[in-house]
Amino acid sequence: MAPLTRAGPECSAMRRRSVPLGVTLLVLQVVIVLATTCTAGLLAAKLQSDRIREAYKDRMLSVAESVARLPTVVDAFTSPDPAATIQPLAELLRKASGVTYVVVTDRTGVRYAHPDPDRIGEPVSTDPSTALSGHVFVGTETGTLGTSLRAKVPIRDATGTIIGMASVGILESELAADLAEDLPELIGWLAAAALVGVLGATLVTRMVRKRTFRLEPDEIAHLLETRDAMLHGIREGVVALDDRERLVLVNDEALRLLGLTDDPTGQPAETVLENGGLLDLARTHDDIADRLVLAGERVLVANRMTAKTHGRPVGVVLTLRDRTELHDALRELDGQRTVTEVLRAQAHEFTNHLHVISGLVELDRRDDAVRYIERVGGAGSVTSDIIGGAMTDPALAALLLAKSSTAHERGVALRLDPATTVDARTGDDALTVLGNLVDNAVDAVDPGGTVRVLVHSDTTGVRVVVDDDGPGVDHDQRRHIFTLGVSTKAPRGAHGRGIGLALVSRVVTRRRGRLHLTDSELGGASFDVWLPEAAR
Repeated sequence: MAPLTRAGPECSAMRRRSVPLGVTLLVLQVVIVLATTCTAGLLAAKLQSDRIREAYKDRMLSVAESVARLPTVVDAFTSPDPAATIQPLAELLRKASGVTYVVVTDRTGVRYAHPDPDRIGEPVSTDPSTALSGHVFVGTETGTLGTSLRAKVPIRDATGTIIGMASVGILESELAADLAEDLPELIGWLAAAALVGVLGATLVTRMVRKRTFRLEPDEIAHLLETRDAMLHGIREGVVALDDRERLVLVNDEALRLLGLTDDPTGQPAETVLENGGLLDLARTHDDIADRLVLAGERVLVANRMTAKTHGRPVGVVLTLRDRTELHDALRELDGQRTVTEVLRAQAHEFTNHLHVISGLVELDRRDDAVRYIERVGGAGSVTSDIIGGAMTDPALAALLLAKSSTAHERGVALRLDPATTVDARTGDDALTVLGNLVDNAVDAVDPGGTVRVLVHSDTTGVRVVVDDDGPGVDHDQRRHIFTLGVSTKAPRGAHGRGIGLALVSRVVTRRRGRLHLTDSELGGASFDVWLPEAAR
């Protein structure tokens, strides 16, 4: 991840000059509302215009067909002056139906009726061939009165012969006037809809601004980048789960501690977190601090906290700290410190012995000096055994000395089996196994008890055997003793039981070794571990 840098003056100036998010949202929504309203208005006007035209078409066809079927009109064609009969009747129908004109012609297209009496006897100005050929015509044409929507129907006599044509029409200007009468109401509704849309846009803008805490987009992006940089830059693992137990955040340190190579964000927690460890911790309902858990072979200190928004639980946050590195460092430091203290105590004790021997010699009590030397000659046998049997591997010697000192403080004797042979470095895995098995054994025995350790290391692998004279492990518990969280001992402190043997089991499994739990010759439990060299 690129390092987080502070925004320069150019970025600050750009943020100041940028249009605020609220104004941008409001303008965009108002534009969308107005565009939609205008489009809807044009479509509504078009539909209304089509509706008016269809209504007039039906009316004109009805009037034209009525004129063509009137017996009076048909009989007038055989009279000496058809116009005298047809003209008054056509005018009456025109006024009654509200059309612009009703025109009646003979077979040749000469008018017998027209709104302008002066044009009676003249041929029509538009083509009458469609109607005179026996077909009904409906359409827009331009005549002597102007452009109009018209309907033309043939007139037939009693025998069905076409003897003329009835034409009924209305000016386009009148259709437009009818549409104009409806537009104010339509515009009013559209204006009301636009006003409601603008008010809604204003409310939505205010709601969005409230949800974003009145932050601008670049400020939100800056905060997100800062948050990611901080979460992925801290030396503490952070794992966040939502209320559906899906991972929503795993920072870089958590990926390292959990041994993950790919970002598992979005995956179910049960496919990533380990059962009996972090998964069970996440599923508890109470906040928990400093719980020891295993992640693979790492000992982690985990904290569980419920994430809340406005007082409502929305998920779980787990924070992880690696205790393995601290444990190894403390173990190494304790080992070195123990070696130093033991050697210092031996040097001090040896000086005292020399003073006593020197005094006995000066007093010429040689027999007493010899007996004193024989009596104290066995001092430091435990330390000598440890150093003599394991000094090929200084780390192993330091660990055994540290464990011996700890056991001594608790009244437990730690003995190194005489069969111990160390011909090669035991390695960190063997030290982890030995340290946990010795701690487990020392905890199991009572004061005055004994723990015996056998270590055999060569080029083929490492064998570690730890026996104790404690109460042992019941047969029905041996199948579960290596499960995380299972312990036969009473709780010590707040947390931490049930981890050591589980860690030993995981190391053995990874190394493809062997682990046997049997009854010890000392009367307690015996743990026998073999770690092959080839699996290192």
